[in-house]
Amino acid sequence: MADLDALRTRFTHALEAARGPGGHGDRPDPARYADDLIARWREPQRRYHTLTHLTAVLDHIDVLREHADDPAAVRLAAWFHDAVYAPDRSENEERSARLAERALAEAGVPGERTAEVARLVRLTVTHDPADDDRDGQVLCDADLAILAAPPSVYAAYTAAVREEYHFVPSDAFRAGRAAILRRLLDLPRLFRTPYGQAEWEATARFNLRGELELLAS
Repeated sequence: MADLDALRTRFTHALEAARGPGGHGDRPDPARYADDLIARWREPQRRYHTLTHLTAVLDHIDVLREHADDPAAVRLAAWFHDAVYAPDRSENEERSARLAERALAEAGVPGERTAEVARLVRLTVTHDPADDDRDGQVLCDADLAILAAPPSVYAAYTAAVREEYHFVPSDAFRAGRAAILRRLLDLPRLFRTPYGQAEWEATARFNLRGELELLAS
């Protein structure tokens, strides 16, 4: 079970870092934004994209933070990525990015940084950051780090994904999931940060190949 107080504290720290110094008395309370996001991540249609996933992404960003140029923006992007989430819709990332633009502007985050958070959220559509996009690399690596999980955790992840897409017939799900796995395996690199490449790449590819074999059996 997620520690909600700890999550609220983590959001508050990220928001305050993104706001920058000055004007604290005129700024909205971070708790209202944290509570709205927590409520979104606890929606009943979610099985994988839950507070557990959000916490894991934040933890992985902490591991990778030295590779980011703007860790506060990356952390806020983690909070907003898939904050709007419906398994049967394809525009979740765009709607989540727009939510970030509205909420962060209202919360007192400068426009340039708000735009960076929204850009990072949109990047999770492809998980394909540019070679010089250090913030994008950290967010995408943190989001994909589940692929390098130990076998039991990876199995729980794949089961949760299937539960989220319970409305998709088995044959169609297997075909679609297999296509995603093949696309990932065809990438020259799953992870873009030096840490991700060194620590997660080989295990993730092993897990992906194993899942693909199970889908084909």
